[in-house]
Amino acid sequence: MRILGLDPSLSSTGWGVIEVKDNRLRYVADGFIKTDSKLPIADRLALIHRTLNEVIETYKPDEAAIEQVFLNENPASTIKLGMARGVVILAPGLYNIPVTEYEPTKVKKALVGVGRAEKNQVETMVKVLLPGCKPKNNDSSDALAMAITHYNYRKSRSMGI
Repeated sequence: MRILGLDPSLSSTGWGVIEVKDNRLRYVADGFIKTDSKLPIADRLALIHRTLNEVIETYKPDEAAIEQVFLNENPASTIKLGMARGVVILAPGLYNIPVTEYEPTKVKKALVGVGRAEKNQVETMVKVLLPGCKPKNNDSSDALAMAITHYNYRKSRSMGI
């Protein structure tokens, strides 16, 4: 089974793909989609969508996991994040790939054991759990963390925990 983790953002959307075989996690790929803030929002969203379609067609994930929305103090930033999230959820949806959302604190707790862990702690655990993985940036590291979290919660649910 392949899991696509997604960390949505209008400026830099992270993505990461892991494979699960015989209860073992294996790193497949990661990256991020950087958009130019000088471009119109429609162009930035289109770039995110096109790139995610390429990722999905290349790596053929079976399931996807995305970070659940949080509210910023800045309403304009929250709206822009919401637009990016919509595109990021739409991409796997168009391929009939189930998408599950996780709160950031749940991801941190699943990987580090603490819901308020720092980004560098999450990235360290991603590297421990996926030997040989060298995430491209914090966004792709967060996306890989999302995929790992999805696997762990999915496994717990199937065991009735």
